[in-house]
Amino acid sequence: MCSFIMTELLGKKIGMTQVFSEDSKRISVTVIEAGPCLVLAVKEKNIQLGFDAVSEKKLKKPMLGYFRKLNVTPRKLIKESIKDPAKEFKVGEELKVDVFKPGDYVDISGTSIGKGFQGGVKRWHWQGGPRTHGSMSHRRVGSLGSSTSPGRVLKGHHLPGHMGAHRVTVQNLKVVKVDSENNLLLVKGAVPGHKNGYLIIRKAKKKK
Repeated sequence: MCSFIMTELLGKKIGMTQVFSEDSKRISVTVIEAGPCLVLAVKEKNIQLGFDAVSEKKLKKPMLGYFRKLNVTPRKLIKESIKDPAKEFKVGEELKVDVFKPGDYVDISGTSIGKGFQGGVKRWHWQGGPRTHGSMSHRRVGSLGSSTSPGRVLKGHHLPGHMGAHRVTVQNLKVVKVDSENNLLLVKGAVPGHKNGYLIIRKAKKKK
């Protein structure tokens, strides 16, 4: 058990399932492998965390030398976060999922699923053009800009292009269950990213 409260953990999305509450209501939850996160470095304002053990054969020599110098097991994901100045951290210390408890609210950040190149109707929910009387522009872009003022396409205009694969944060997700033995965190609702995608789990900023 951790002797301090850490407000941020790294995790991996396992998938979605359903659980039943005490009043027999079905709840859709996302299962997240949260931690254990290894403390790799302690700086003045930040703390460096490592997550997801990886074989030494899969690392390049500079990274392998970094982990050997610390005398810790190599980690695949490394991220810095703002540390709590009131807490003391040590290199090699593990932060586990028990920093959260059922009923807590968390903000979860991840990379959304990439959709590739998409048209404006799917990407920006365009209404589309006429579909009768020989119209040939059902889902096309159509006119872009005027020929007078400003005489160009304004920056930020919604057009077809790459969709998804963006950094997304979902706020105020309720923690339904914490499995300390298996390092699993069950939160109500969906979180960004695909299966086995990496996530950042923080205590909710807008919930007391």
